[in-house]
Amino acid sequence: MPLILSILPNICPFQPMQNSNIEEYLHDIEMKPRSVFIVHERMERNLPLHTHSKGQFTYVDGGLAYIFMEDKTWVIPARHYVWIPQGLPHFLKVRSSATVTQNLYFYTEDDNNDPFYSKLGIYPVNNLLFEMISFTENWNGYIEKKDKAYVFMAAIKNILPQLSTKSFSIALPTTTNSKLRPIVLYMWQNFSDPITLENISTRFGMGERTLSRLFQSAMSVSFLQHLKLMRITKAIELIMQGDHTTTEIAYLTGYNSLAAFSKAFYQLTNIRPSDFGKQD
Repeated sequence: MPLILSILPNICPFQPMQNSNIEEYLHDIEMKPRSVFIVHERMERNLPLHTHSKGQFTYVDGGLAYIFMEDKTWVIPARHYVWIPQGLPHFLKVRSSATVTQNLYFYTEDDNNDPFYSKLGIYPVNNLLFEMISFTENWNGYIEKKDKAYVFMAAIKNILPQLSTKSFSIALPTTTNSKLRPIVLYMWQNFSDPITLENISTRFGMGERTLSRLFQSAMSVSFLQHLKLMRITKAIELIMQGDHTTTEIAYLTGYNSLAAFSKAFYQLTNIRPSDFGKQD
């Protein structure tokens, strides 16, 4: 089980699906491989780690979602979508019941036309794509070549490489290392406090160099980079909620100045926190 699930208990607000329902849902996606399969639900299905033979387009609105891979957890903010290529093990969870996802599962026979379709990516949704996604709310289930809606669905898929040139790539490494898991858990629970390599190594009874090497070897990321990822992930969630000013969010996520927070946020997202969530 990815670490982030154990440290963010509210990330799974819904009851898991029964095994029979999971199998039926995944079977429906696969049953007509040359079709587009559309699922619009107010409540995200609680699926386990799985793969499918179609490319998945999932649009997130109204909050924050996470997509879990075997070794990383990617953040999907509201008004963004994730493209998941065929055959990639994953599962997706929303942060709250207010978050809505719209799922389009595409045929893959033309995926070789562009390298875009072969890699995971998270991208902002501009007004054009938003309107096209909204129009798909008229349909559910299979859209086949014989259907009038198929041309419209094909247009969505075909336009993605042109619209989606700048990915949003906040990824939190996960680990099963028994020494590192309680340390990461503590950092998640106390990220607004003054956390340093020195005070964490003292708290957990190991040398600073040992702790630094443990982060690098177990998660391929430095201690400071992991702390920054944690804090910016939480900042994104607070921005999406809209209840705090940028200055308040800076202090709530452990930064001692707005300038330091804005610099860290921009380094990871290429967007100023005051501009985050604004669409073209």
